[in-house]
Amino acid sequence: MSRLEAKKPSFCRSEPLTSERVRATLSVLKGIVTSCYGPAGRLKQLHNGLGGSVCTTSQSAALLANLPVTHPILKILTTSVQNHVSCFSDGGLFTAILCCNLVENVQRIGLTPTTVIKLNKQLLSLCTSYLKSEACGCRIPVNFSSTQILLCLVRSILTSKPACMLTTKEVDHISTLILRAFLLTIPENAQDHIILGKSIIVPLKHQRVIDSTVLPGILIEISEVQLMKILPIKKSDSFKVALFCVSLSGDLSDTGEGNVVVSYGVSLENAVLDQLLNLGRQLVSDHVDLVLCQKVIHPSLKQFLRTHHVIAVDRVGVAVMEPLSKVTGTRPIGSLDSISPSSYGSVKELCTAKFGFKHFFHLIPNETAVCSLLLCNRNDTAWDELKLTCQTALHALQLTIKEPCVLLGGGCTETHLAAYIRHKTRSEPEGILRDDGCTQTELQLIAEAFCSALESLAGSLEHDGGEILTDGKYGHFWSVQADSPSVVNWPDLLSRCGCGLYSSQEELSWSFLRSARLPFVPQTCLPCKATDSAGNLTLDCFTAKLSGLQVAVETANLILDLSYVIEDKN
Repeated sequence: MSRLEAKKPSFCRSEPLTSERVRATLSVLKGIVTSCYGPAGRLKQLHNGLGGSVCTTSQSAALLANLPVTHPILKILTTSVQNHVSCFSDGGLFTAILCCNLVENVQRIGLTPTTVIKLNKQLLSLCTSYLKSEACGCRIPVNFSSTQILLCLVRSILTSKPACMLTTKEVDHISTLILRAFLLTIPENAQDHIILGKSIIVPLKHQRVIDSTVLPGILIEISEVQLMKILPIKKSDSFKVALFCVSLSGDLSDTGEGNVVVSYGVSLENAVLDQLLNLGRQLVSDHVDLVLCQKVIHPSLKQFLRTHHVIAVDRVGVAVMEPLSKVTGTRPIGSLDSISPSSYGSVKELCTAKFGFKHFFHLIPNETAVCSLLLCNRNDTAWDELKLTCQTALHALQLTIKEPCVLLGGGCTETHLAAYIRHKTRSEPEGILRDDGCTQTELQLIAEAFCSALESLAGSLEHDGGEILTDGKYGHFWSVQADSPSVVNWPDLLSRCGCGLYSSQEELSWSFLRSARLPFVPQTCLPCKATDSAGNLTLDCFTAKLSGLQVAVETANLILDLSYVIEDKN
């Protein structure tokens, strides 16, 4: 019997944020996520010293999933960000950096956590109300009769992930494919309530990115041997389909929900094989043209079906079962017993295809909104990152249907929002404070910390030592290369703002981002030319960014409100 150890007492620490070690750890995490931010973000390579796979990424989803975090405060932050990303796919780094900035900035002020949390909530409410209003100067409505804004959104997401290793031509090609795949998931007879279909990403690694394509329906990978055994497929009308989620291999450990009746003295294996062949006879008598199985089909059943001109494809995998059911209209069969006629479905057309070194069986539906995005990239690392990015872009497009608007990217929303908050807290403090019991001085202190956190977040886009400026009219983000002359005519050095909406040739005045300057009223209500110049805009998903803002502030408030951390060391 093993020796029993006495239970250790729990470890209790008060005021965790006052610990220098905690602050240093939080600073390290902030440095990691900040250095990944934006199109020029630096890649991170995560691996276990004992071996295993290596992850090279700059995306929060992959980064935080592979980053071991032990301190409770960091766990709160990373878990909040991961929950946000699981719901919205995009904006993870934005959320993490803003949360770290808020915690750091507030600690320098010295106000009580209760006061800070109250005022942070008021400022968050001010931000969300403004971003949702028609007067917002950094929000663009999406007109679904044109694809320009949607293409800009997808292109902005792709260019923000440097580990995808895409050229400009490849970014344009993949952006078009993602948008086409998204449009194929929208039902043709969509009414007020739209139920979107599904885009399946099919891997084709070690091929040119430009060879990627989108096809309606589903691609099922098959071996060359299987392809040779498939008879020429010709039929004037639709093909009848049966879809099995149970193994048809004859393995007694996986016979599904049905019963296997065996007479005395009869071999179990033979009995199961007889039942499989009886199942095959029913499929033939029901005039089934195609049998799809999630698992394995017994060779004898395959041969029987092939003899009767029925195509049998096995090992399709669990990932495509739901899309297959949707495409064919079948109900997955989970039994070896008699099959109900209502379980069958159909497809419009069947064909085979070859892409690169892989062979595929292509199911083309009648009307169902399911498509396959055949995704290519040069190596495994770049393909994994590109797959994650494509999933993010597709999700962002889906969210845009619910909230048909986008936010200006490239740091411009953050700097514009900071200018707006400074103006409102100086000009209308009474409307913000209400009856919270806070003073105007406390409001100004927290507002400056909040605005500084937003501006530092925008400044995180610069990784090469360049200077960040804002203009005094729109409050947009402008960057200047490092080693620029100290005395200069700014329009000569600047081209366009971070989002690409405004040109430096307009009559603007600039100041350095972190320099002291008087609050001003940033121009609200975007001009009509915003949509006209959409081909060059950098955009962010409205829903994901708004949620990221809320999660960042709420998580920062939670961390600031912690009085004790109690850990069980047993």
